[in-house]
Amino acid sequence: MSIIEGLIGPIAKLIDKIIPDPEARDRAKLELLKLEGTQEMEAIRTRMTAIVAEANSADPWTSRARPSFLYVMYVLLLWAIPMGLIAAARPEMAKGIAEGMNAYLAGIPEPLYALFGTGYLGYTAARAWGKAKGVES
Repeated sequence: MSIIEGLIGPIAKLIDKIIPDPEARDRAKLELLKLEGTQEMEAIRTRMTAIVAEANSADPWTSRARPSFLYVMYVLLLWAIPMGLIAAARPEMAKGIAEGMNAYLAGIPEPLYALFGTGYLGYTAARAWGKAKGVES
């Protein structure tokens, strides 16, 4: 089974879950199948091959880079819980912390946010492909 065949199945299942209208769902699947032999799909396959190679790398810095970055993002999101408690006890302090965090996050260049999105989607797709292929659990 090629990477493309491994991608089409999970993407088709995702389409089933996110598009409620059966007619629209069928059109989306048809477009996906049309992509199968195109240069665009070849480009996706090339990117997936690189992502899988990185994920399977023996170098711990390479193979763990994406998951580590995701854990950092999860911590940032989970910070909302203690912030809620701080806001309940000391609203002005919570407001100051939030303003400081907003100023910091606004200072991060847009390309880094794009890099995060690309890495997150790539990692997710590589994991789905590995699971579909039976390589990962």
